[in-house]
Amino acid sequence: MRISRLLSGLAAAALTAAVFSAPAAAQSYPTRNVRIIVPFGAGGPADVYARVLAELLGKAMGQSFTVENRPGAGAVIGTNDVAKSKPDGYTLLMMSNTHATNETLIPNKPYDLMRDFAPVAGVNYSDLVMVAHPSLKVKDLKEFIALAQSKPNGLNYASSGPGTPYHMAGELFKAMSKTQIVHVPYKSSGGARNDILAGHVHMMFDAVTVMTQNIQAGKVIALATSGSSRTNVLPNVPTLAESGVPGYSAAIWLGIMAPKGTPADIINRLNAEIKKAQNSAAIKAAWEKQGAEPYSMTPAQFEEFLKVEIKKWGEVVKVSGLLKQ
Repeated sequence: MRISRLLSGLAAAALTAAVFSAPAAAQSYPTRNVRIIVPFGAGGPADVYARVLAELLGKAMGQSFTVENRPGAGAVIGTNDVAKSKPDGYTLLMMSNTHATNETLIPNKPYDLMRDFAPVAGVNYSDLVMVAHPSLKVKDLKEFIALAQSKPNGLNYASSGPGTPYHMAGELFKAMSKTQIVHVPYKSSGGARNDILAGHVHMMFDAVTVMTQNIQAGKVIALATSGSSRTNVLPNVPTLAESGVPGYSAAIWLGIMAPKGTPADIINRLNAEIKKAQNSAAIKAAWEKQGAEPYSMTPAQFEEFLKVEIKKWGEVVKVSGLLKQ
């Protein structure tokens, strides 16, 4: 009888430990450095905002958050590194709509986004701006379209690589404007940006958050922005929909994911801290000035958002013929 009571007591203690271990883990997390892997080159929006987020999370959670850039293979290399990492909350992925596109564009990846990752939080989104080098001598979008239509495959546009928001924005533009423009992929947005500024390529879609100062300095000509309404950082630049491509809409968005199997309490803690940062007056003001808006979602909402984006851009990839390239 005493043995039976002892076993019952041990079972109760084990159950109590199991019930309270998860919250305790979340309360103590993190106890060491957390890495945010950015599978893109330095200088682009993912890199810039990962560093902002790392600083804010580090201050809020009392441990260092460091950013590691691991570009290559259309974001596959760095993303796969995270997929193979231990699911303990100490390795995170800064991802973008590139990842949604890649689910269709690169079917033989070593990972599957929704199978091998757990959504943590949306970060922010911003419009794109279509820019041309001054040597092209076009003043607005209508002149650019007329020039492109008069020279099939005579103009080109830069992107940070296949499947990236810049690439997909260009392909969407080509389809909707009935133009034939040659895609010139780069290994990073920095390389593409440098070459449009140098005049080595004719046109590029880029995030308003990183291209605006070059527009203001007269280094490139802003033809149009990609949102449904004008962006506050370039209020005098019309949208593509206003300027001859009705219905056009595209953006770049960023989010955080973790390896599948990361404890839910850690994911929820990260989500809560990211939401606090997004809601701070300083971040709202800074991001608004740059042309970025917070993308605040619960993990469940972010998961549903990702499913919709994967389907949406999968359809664009299929109708564009990119799978044959």
